[in-house]
This record gives sequence, C-alpha cells and structure tokens, in this order.
Amino acid sequence: MLADLLERNRDWSASRQAQEPDYFTRLAALQAPEYFWIGCSDSRVPANVVAGLDPGEVFVHRNVANIVHSSDMNLLSALEFAVDALKVREIIVCGHYGCGGVKAATEDLPHGLVDHWLEPIRRLARAYAVDLRRETDIEGRRDRLDADPATGLGPRGKGACPRIDLRAEGRAPARSRLHHRTGPFQRGGG
Repeated sequence: MLADLLERNRDWSASRQAQEPDYFTRLAALQAPEYFWIGCSDSRVPANVVAGLDPGEVFVHRNVANIVHSSDMNLLSALEFAVDALKVREIIVCGHYGCGGVKAATEDLPHGLVDHWLEPIRRLARAYAVDLRRETDIEGRRDRLDADPATGLGPRGKGACPRIDLRAEGRAPARSRLHHRTGPFQRGGG
C-alpha cells in the first residue's frame, strides 16, 4: 500500500515536471498565499482543489468539523503564522454538507476523545434548538449546524464559504493584530 502511494507520487512528480518544468522550483522559491483556510479534515474536501487554487496559493489548517477552538494552540499558531509571517489577506472558515464531525456531535453515542473536541457544536445546537427544530429532518439540522460562524445558522457548504471577521471574534494576539496588519476583512460567501 505505501509502495503504491510512493509510486503514484513519483508518477505525479514526473507528470508535473513534464507539464511545467519549473513547477517545483517555483513552489520552493516562495510561499505567499492570499488565503488562510480553516477547513474540515474530511478527505473529500481538499482546500486548494475545491477552491480551484494551485498548491502554494492557500495556507491550510484542517481539523474534525472545521472547529475554531479558542484553546487550540495548533490553530492559533497557524493563524498567527498566516497573518504575521505570510501576510494572508483573507481567512476562510469553510464547512461542508455531510460532515461526519457534525453528525457525531448530534448523535447520542460515545465517540471517544473526539467528543470533547465536538462540544462547541453541541453547545451551538443547544443554543439554537428552537431554530433547528424548524428543520424537518436530521440532515437539515446538521447542515444548519455546519453554518456561518458569525451567526451560527445558515448553510456554509456547497462552495459558499464565508470569510470571517476575526476582529469581532476574540482576544487572541493574532486576532487583535489581524486588522492592523492586513486591513479589514469583509464577510463573503453566501
């Protein structure tokens, strides 16, 4: 299995070099993405592919259910690096329909360590229980939970990934420097 993966990598590398001889040299020379993408670890949702971007054009952080935890030092470090070192201009928190993390958060079953990680989704479900009950099926409620981080509701998947205004979201050092370093963010998506 691993040998097959390495062989596929060699084939891909040779193909890329044949198509664009300076591809790897160009990528190695500079990383200057305009976007920082916070997305789900789901293997069906690779950031550069779904956004139509080449490698090097988007700096990516992924986790189960694309959660922004205020205590996640991995995410906060990546955010600070994206803003301070890479000077990204846009930060995108992107969810998707059919998210296994959201499904796990809405099931009344133990899932192990991930249950702690998914607690913010459970809290969101409790906070918006009245709105979520308006959905006629469980998948509709789950899709609404994987929603716009500014409002907590409304679909964020199917290519509609809003940008988040981190100035209004908290007190972490990278967040407070975000506006100063890169200018104001605009809400987008839809």
